[in-house]
Amino acid sequence: MPASLPLLKTICRVAAGLLTLGTLALGTLALGTLALGVLSVSAQEASVRVPNFWDPKAVHDRPNAIPDKIQFLATDGYPPFVFRDQHGRLTGFNVDLARALCQELGSSCALRIKDFEVLLPALDEEEGDAIISGLSRSLPSTRRLNFTEDYLKLPARFVVRAYNASDFNEQALTGKRIAVEAGSRYEAFAKRFFPDAEIISLETAEATREAVKGGSADALFGDGLNLSFWLPSEAADGCCAFAGGPWLEPGYFDEGMAIATRQDDPERAAALTYALRQLHQKGIYRELYLRYFPMSFF
Repeated sequence: MPASLPLLKTICRVAAGLLTLGTLALGTLALGTLALGVLSVSAQEASVRVPNFWDPKAVHDRPNAIPDKIQFLATDGYPPFVFRDQHGRLTGFNVDLARALCQELGSSCALRIKDFEVLLPALDEEEGDAIISGLSRSLPSTRRLNFTEDYLKLPARFVVRAYNASDFNEQALTGKRIAVEAGSRYEAFAKRFFPDAEIISLETAEATREAVKGGSADALFGDGLNLSFWLPSEAADGCCAFAGGPWLEPGYFDEGMAIATRQDDPERAAALTYALRQLHQKGIYRELYLRYFPMSFF
């Protein structure tokens, strides 16, 4: 996949097939005029592992420079992050997160939808103040930008047949048949760090899922987020489950999702980072995570 595409295009392929989208359109959503509301959190809460990317004991002072307004830029069509529901309304994890950030800062906000290819030009031309669209830090064109701290990490996970999940030991892989997508970072990692396993490289991520479902592989090693939407789907048919924990090894799976601002606007990035920490401490981040990720990928 070309490096110029957003992280969201890589991580939402399965989710896009499981959510029904309305007609997509370009436009601007005024966030400051909408109430965050009470987020519905079901009885699953106790059993879902919500990640924590911030030190709960750290004390952070509110920045002196808080922007009066923030115009977010994003690309839609990437459930569960930014998409349109069956009524055509813009929704998603990033949409609600942006709204919550604005409420925490007391800033008026809006979200403008753009094609991904014009997000950076739009930011440079001050059509918006911050990009919340899974923009990769590692691209040559983005290294000049300011980024907040990550608000979501994207771990690798093992998936096995459901009846084997409790017995699977990710530290004892000798002779295990591990399915991975050919040419992916999951394949590169598995070949380097699981030398005693039999690595089965398949053409697509879908093929790895079918391999573990059908039993031709003992496990698959792949993108935890996409797998969290596949596991409860009709396609999986209850076959499989996560096993072991999340893998976030530097150089492979450590790049997360963050908000980008212009090079000359570090104050806005600092204010957004402060707000992200506050949302975590107040439990708002947890509520958002439970709303959009009913099966945790951590």
